[in-house]
Amino acid sequence: MKNLVIIRHGKSSWNHNISDVLRPLTARGKNDIKLIGDFFNSLNLTPDAIFSSPAKRAHDTAIIFNSRFKDFQNSIVVQQELYDFEGRQVVNFIKSLSNDYNFVIIFGHNNALTLISNIFGSKVIDNLPTAGLVHIGFDVENWSDIKKGTTKLTLFPKELRHE
Repeated sequence: MKNLVIIRHGKSSWNHNISDVLRPLTARGKNDIKLIGDFFNSLNLTPDAIFSSPAKRAHDTAIIFNSRFKDFQNSIVVQQELYDFEGRQVVNFIKSLSNDYNFVIIFGHNNALTLISNIFGSKVIDNLPTAGLVHIGFDVENWSDIKKGTTKLTLFPKELRHE
């Protein structure tokens, strides 16, 4: 059994005259991923590996999320293939994961992550919001064999905010 959690980076700022890859998270983006991380931590699920896009907003999202694990902290591996907006590189990355990993979390970008949620998951998602999380399980032994899996959880910040 393989488990994949995909998380879109937190809300990022467009208020800086910098390249896309350097855009930072907003305060709301940081707070949203803390909410998601705290809820996920309460499920007592432990990933084997965490991978992130090299974009600052995605990597910072991964760092904040990872910091919410109370008894476990995993190193975050930056992967260029996850800086992808259409999904092909992300799919190739997932299908080439080591089979030593049974539970993987990846941090990346839309439209790629919404597309991947819908290709592999059993629940259609119109749009994976910033800091949104989708957990998909696959009844396979090899990542290269994944096809349609079962969406085990969708978690969006607006469901956890107390506004």
